[in-house]
Amino acid sequence: MMFLSGHNGSMRYLTIVRHAKATKAVDGQGDYARPLSPRGERQCQQLRAWATDPLSLGAYGPASFLVSAATRTTQTFNQAFAETDFVANSVFSELIYNGRRDVTAEDLLIDLVAIDPVTTSLAVVGHNPTVSELLWLLSGSLPASAREGMPTGSAYVLALRDDESVGRRLYELVAEYIPD
Repeated sequence: MMFLSGHNGSMRYLTIVRHAKATKAVDGQGDYARPLSPRGERQCQQLRAWATDPLSLGAYGPASFLVSAATRTTQTFNQAFAETDFVANSVFSELIYNGRRDVTAEDLLIDLVAIDPVTTSLAVVGHNPTVSELLWLLSGSLPASAREGMPTGSAYVLALRDDESVGRRLYELVAEYIPD
C-alpha cells in the first residue's frame, strides 16, 4: 500500500525502512545474528518490487543507504534493494545497532548526516524502536500504521530539500509502503 502527495524536482527523499520479519533467536544465537524468516524473505520481494517500480524509483531514488550491519538488516538490504537502480551507494554500520547498546533516533540522524552527499536521496535500513523514533523526530507525528512501531519490512518516505543536508527539522511524509 502506498500513499503519495505532490512533489517536484527540487526535492530529494529519505526512505526509512524497518528490516523484514526475522526468525526468533535459537539457543546460543545472539539477537544480532538473527536471519530473516520465510515471511521476511517474501516481504523483501515485495519491497524490491516497490523500490524498482518506476513511480518509486523515479521519485525516491537513487539513494545513499545506511544499513545496520546486523544479519536481518543486511539481508533485507541485499534482497530488497541491492543491485537495483534505487541504490546509489551503501554503508553498513555497527553503530546504528550492535546488540549491545541502545541507539537513539539522534544517534541514527548523526550517522545519516555523516553519509549525506546532498546529491542523492537517502535511505536507512534499521531496527525498531529506533526507526520509528527517527520517523517521529523528523515528521513530528506517526502515521496510524506506525503508531505501535513500524511494521516489519515497511518503508516511509520523507521529502527533503535538495540543497541542504538532512538534519533535525520537520519533513513531510509523502509515501508509505507496508508489505504483507
